[in-house]
Amino acid sequence: MKKLLFLLLLATPALAQTTPDTIVFNPRRAVTLQGSSNFRDLGGYPAAGGKRVKWGHIYRSADISKLTDSDLQALQSRHVALVCDLRGPQEVAQAPDRLPPGARRVELPAGSEKIDPRAMMSGGKNVNRDSLMRAVYTNLSFFPAKYKPMFDELLALPASEAMLFHCTAGKDRTGIGAALVLSALGVPRPTIIKDYAATDVYWQAGREQSLQRLSQAGLSAEAVNAYRPLMTANPAYLAGTFAAIDKQYGSVDKYLAKEMDLTPKKLAALRAKYLTN
Repeated sequence: MKKLLFLLLLATPALAQTTPDTIVFNPRRAVTLQGSSNFRDLGGYPAAGGKRVKWGHIYRSADISKLTDSDLQALQSRHVALVCDLRGPQEVAQAPDRLPPGARRVELPAGSEKIDPRAMMSGGKNVNRDSLMRAVYTNLSFFPAKYKPMFDELLALPASEAMLFHCTAGKDRTGIGAALVLSALGVPRPTIIKDYAATDVYWQAGREQSLQRLSQAGLSAEAVNAYRPLMTANPAYLAGTFAAIDKQYGSVDKYLAKEMDLTPKKLAALRAKYLTN
């Protein structure tokens, strides 16, 4: 039972609490697929030097194990040639990615899945799940092994190809990855946090399905409600990530230079590649 509930929570979207924003909810952002959700383009955001992130080059999503053949054709037409899978081995084994023809997959678990399911799933009233989530977001120890390869891949990717990175829900691990990538491109922090919180909207329908599955697994309505912090893309969680980085490194720019090896030359190359007027 605990194993089932833990996996359900990993795949659970967040609660809707985001106000509409014309940049975050640009009609071009959401990619509608039959076999996945929370699939979106990171293009269009205002970035460094008065430029914007290019559309059609960097995508984020939830699980892609159930993509249909037409979905795969849609991703191929978008030139998705590289998939960075941020999930752990157990998640990968239970739901292997379906890739567009010719796409390459890079597995980047890096230990971030070492969350104690007993603590997360304990029914004890003294368990503060909100605090557990905040701890996950401020544990910077696994970030370099998980996200530095993403930057390496973005720099090496041919200009005609696109990258997709994802986890199970497209919320936590994917949200942190998107925040680091957008930070490197010079997107303002408030916009990055809005992009993160938008999961609450893009996964709204799936959230209800996951809540129903938790109920069907035997949890009471009170217990299901207690797990809501695990299901929420709370802006305070990602703000905690930024605060931890600022405290330990002085700034995100210094962090990216030291831990992601984004030297001034590499950073300039990344922005030249993925920004446009």
